[in-house]
Amino acid sequence: MALRIDAQDTAVDLVLPPRTSLPRALSFLQANRQWLEDRFAALPPRTSFEPGAAVPILGVLHAIRHLPEARGRGAVWIDKGAICVAGGEEHLTRRVRDFMREMARREMGGRARLLADRIGRKIGRVTVRDTSTRWGSCSADGNLAFCWRLIMAPEPVLDYVVAHEVAHLIEMNHGPRFWKLVEGLATDVDGQRQWLHDNRARLLRIG
Repeated sequence: MALRIDAQDTAVDLVLPPRTSLPRALSFLQANRQWLEDRFAALPPRTSFEPGAAVPILGVLHAIRHLPEARGRGAVWIDKGAICVAGGEEHLTRRVRDFMREMARREMGGRARLLADRIGRKIGRVTVRDTSTRWGSCSADGNLAFCWRLIMAPEPVLDYVVAHEVAHLIEMNHGPRFWKLVEGLATDVDGQRQWLHDNRARLLRIG
């Protein structure tokens, strides 16, 4: 049996072996109640996409500004350190999320293609998802997928995850040759991995 904190939904995942009885599962849950309470108390505050909220883009905080009457700049744009959103407030959350997802797809796709060229490989599709357990993945046919929330991390962290997945185009494993390749494509690999470990919950609780 195992317990995991779902930081994104502020929930608990209880993993049970086959044929575990309900009384035994509940007993296990109760025995770990203090641990769960401590973990929930340690979660960073949630940040919603709403006017006035401060949201990081490539590690730099940007305030969300609602400009309902704005015309000619599209639905969302960045100006002077702010994420500007036109139209009705009822559309603001969705528009900011869509804007950041598309920015993540462009940024990570462009960086992935540059790194793939360096190692003499080609990538297929680049997609973004809202994953909570994996920051990226590389399929056997060269398609890459990334968590869109990486667009909020500092650039070196984003570059590390892109390098990690591009390296899988050559080494579909996590052996010594794989890590040597990653270290040739990214800087301070251990530091970027640690940043992701330390800030995972914070990224998951934005938006």
